[in-house]
Amino acid sequence: MRRLVRLATVTMLFALAAAGLAACAGSDDPSGADEEWGMEGPLSPTPPPGKEDSEYRKGLYVNTNTTRTQVWTARNKWEDTDTAAARKAGLAWGEDSGLTWDEKYGKWIESLRWIPTTSGYGETVEVTTPWGKTLPAPALECAETALFLRITFASWYELPFFLETQDSSGKRVYFGHNGVRTSSGRYASTPEFAIAYKDYSATPPADVAHGWPHDNTLRTRKLWGGEDNQTMLGDGTPFGAYVDELYLNKRAGYFAVLALNYLGSMNLADSANTYNIVPEAVRPGDTLIERWQKNGIGHTLVVKDVVDIGEGNKDVTTISGSMPRRQGKRESGVASKSYFTSNYTGGVGSNYDGDEYAKLGGGLKRWRVTKNIGGYWTNTWMDADEAHWINSTDYPRIAARPARFGQMLGQVSPAQQKAELLAQIDDARHHLSQYPASCSARERRERAFEDLYDVSARSFGMDRAAVDAAYRKDDDYVFAELEYSVSKTCCWNSTNSTMYDVVMDFAAQEQADAGEACVAPTVFMNQADGYQRWADFAAATGRGAAWKAWTEDESCGQRDVARDTEASHEATAFCELDAGGGGGGTCTDALEPNDSRATAATVSGTVDNLRICAGDEDWLKVTSAATVRVEFTHASGDLDVAAYDAAGAQVATSQGTSNSESVTVPAGGTVKVYGYNGAQNSYRVIVQ
Repeated sequence: MRRLVRLATVTMLFALAAAGLAACAGSDDPSGADEEWGMEGPLSPTPPPGKEDSEYRKGLYVNTNTTRTQVWTARNKWEDTDTAAARKAGLAWGEDSGLTWDEKYGKWIESLRWIPTTSGYGETVEVTTPWGKTLPAPALECAETALFLRITFASWYELPFFLETQDSSGKRVYFGHNGVRTSSGRYASTPEFAIAYKDYSATPPADVAHGWPHDNTLRTRKLWGGEDNQTMLGDGTPFGAYVDELYLNKRAGYFAVLALNYLGSMNLADSANTYNIVPEAVRPGDTLIERWQKNGIGHTLVVKDVVDIGEGNKDVTTISGSMPRRQGKRESGVASKSYFTSNYTGGVGSNYDGDEYAKLGGGLKRWRVTKNIGGYWTNTWMDADEAHWINSTDYPRIAARPARFGQMLGQVSPAQQKAELLAQIDDARHHLSQYPASCSARERRERAFEDLYDVSARSFGMDRAAVDAAYRKDDDYVFAELEYSVSKTCCWNSTNSTMYDVVMDFAAQEQADAGEACVAPTVFMNQADGYQRWADFAAATGRGAAWKAWTEDESCGQRDVARDTEASHEATAFCELDAGGGGGGTCTDALEPNDSRATAATVSGTVDNLRICAGDEDWLKVTSAATVRVEFTHASGDLDVAAYDAAGAQVATSQGTSNSESVTVPAGGTVKVYGYNGAQNSYRVIVQ
């Protein structure tokens, strides 16, 4: 019988509640930028283009007087190759490279070095600057990541740039090097960047090396719509402080904050700002956009590395941000392929509302370049891309791209594919443990399971039920996938790890109340009573202050739905699963159940005969500060460990290739033991 196993924790929490223990929680209620800038909320994409695909649609008049609103002066052209500036060596190109600035942008993206994320979970990139300064990537939503990189490069190298959008009255608004303007002047009360802020770009290098200029007001600027915490610069530090560290031109810093607050994946999918590119032409710096509805967020990935692997095939890795915000994370070739081949990227079929995916603007995109054509700034393409673009109304060619990517993207061994899919599933679960309302993480997990079903059937003789028995975990059912366009949970980005524990403990209590009967857990989503049942349970278990009420953290057309809608599920029904899945059943040990931080088993001295099973992880707790060593036979399965403090923050990892892993754990902290890429093995733990 399938059972959730967190009852010891629930009992303990009820005891704590009876003793009157409660935690203090601060309020994170970021104010929007509307009041200051006189704007009326998010801006919309432009109307659908005609047959010319926006190639020659005029933007702002080049000779317009923008001396007050100017963010930077467009001294260079994207097509330059032989000017004095273009011939200089740069971040990722040598002197006299012969490359256009658009090609240099791709070279810069490709050159960004992979480094561990600040959280220690996965890899991100290190951003390099023309002044020899480096910073770990900022924590951003996925479309924000793409916007940030393009704005950064254009401002550093004084290239013409604008993104076109429209407000609620249909007025065209241009975000770019000239500021935020319409054809008639400054838009609303947006900043007069050239008047209000400083540009230190002309500061001699020796002076910059001696002391980086700062703008203390810029350092307070936040991104709204969810948490903005750039922990790589210190806990509680907002995005404004990040761009203050990255840009000498503080005007560009303010512009970046404003642009990221008002523009998103809808604007990137807009053919006025990007254009469709054929699969064979994919290169670093391109963007891949998922769109599953007409309005609201999608998912955006930045192409990082493209490697030719012979016979016309390629291996492509990408960078993906997320909402809630995180550092741009490395998506492997296998993970990236699952995005490129998804019908959400403009493929065949229709969404929940009956809209064809090919007509929603998703797929592989390349940034339009801003040129002076006939005296008007015009967003178009480089001459070299003339043969590679696809008209945004050529829906058959757009819809054919996911299948073509399925043919040309790298093929790996079934064992490697399986290992990477399990890693993707684990990554999605980890994200949900921090942000339990995340619909994108739920969707990523289920997509990986679909691919896991396929490879397991083809190469390992496992049907769907066997895969679920081996790899499904309880939280996959508690946090079931939702239909985004009709589920208000998907707009809620401010949930946290304590709320995750509350939801899982509530599910365990449901099972306890059911006695010997198996009852599927209540899915965490907007139910008939909203989220009240979990809020009441949080209060009853001493965690009421940590429970946050639903907030519209992003534009949410489904805010008024009475009840969220689950997506159609491919998973085996909860009560039909083998007891062997998720670390239970025949694959168990004396410390189970200890599959989460909340159910961590307290350990001391030496404990033998422990085991990591398929889809399993073990959590161990220490009462006093200690060194925890896990010993095993590496050849039988590579195990890794991570240490967390009493508040749940990761403080150390050990990911070697020997027969043991060791971490230092603070008092009250925990250790997670897990298999690298799904490895299984027995082990013993020694606490010293």
